[in-house]
Amino acid sequence: MKVLVLNHLKASYFFPTIPFGFWYSKVLTKDRKNDNMTIRYEANPPKILPGVDTNESIAKFIKKIKIISKKCDAIHLTENVLGYQRVSPIEVGKIIRKEIPDIPITVSLRVRDKSEKEISEFVENCISIGFSGILALMGDPSQTGKSDLGQIPSTVVKRLKEQGIDSKIDLYLSISNEPDFSKIRKKLEANPKGFMTQVIQNPEQVQNLSDNLKGFSVIPIILFPSEKNQKSAKFLNLDLSSYSQGFEEFVKKVHNITGDVLITSPSDFNGLNEFLEKSFS
Repeated sequence: MKVLVLNHLKASYFFPTIPFGFWYSKVLTKDRKNDNMTIRYEANPPKILPGVDTNESIAKFIKKIKIISKKCDAIHLTENVLGYQRVSPIEVGKIIRKEIPDIPITVSLRVRDKSEKEISEFVENCISIGFSGILALMGDPSQTGKSDLGQIPSTVVKRLKEQGIDSKIDLYLSISNEPDFSKIRKKLEANPKGFMTQVIQNPEQVQNLSDNLKGFSVIPIILFPSEKNQKSAKFLNLDLSSYSQGFEEFVKKVHNITGDVLITSPSDFNGLNEFLEKSFS
């Protein structure tokens, strides 16, 4: 079983984001920490704030990654979630590669405010560092005033594939938990490795995605049910009570459909860490 763990806040960032075996070939075949599951964790790099020591923030962030990496098998790093300026996933990714060299890393790539040259440089950095995959997404408008340059994630992925980049690193797109499949033609034509969903509420949504996206990997995202994550649940219009009881079984049921699960816990690192320790270690 594969479980990917995230701490995204907004659905548009759930990388976003595989059928059985596609991702497995590059990331999951070695040194798994769990006999029956491969667990990945996604983290938002620290914000860059006035009056706050960024180096200290990075050190605290890496400490958390070291803790959670004992219970997971890969890391996903976001980029400027909700448009706030954060430490680059490239920067913290380099540190993680040095500190935990055997753990695979994937990253989100915001395309909204990047030029083609900036996107190419970002991708080349990912490849040179040794990251395993990239989730191309639009991203929310920048909180620092950076201009929207009109880039579209599906167009970016299509262009990168034409350049042969997908032979060096896996490429993913995000998808709604209840998409109108007649309106996602450009995403399908981009032919990414797979799709990462918005946060899902029930297994029926996952089954529908799986049935309609044959040939693509599908990674459903689940919000970890805890009081500390209630604000996120409200923001995403989710009812955590519908699966908070028997959460472990809920995760397994969703996983049985696609072969992958992502768990997000934006405001409760300790709760999720304890859950993984108890249930999947």
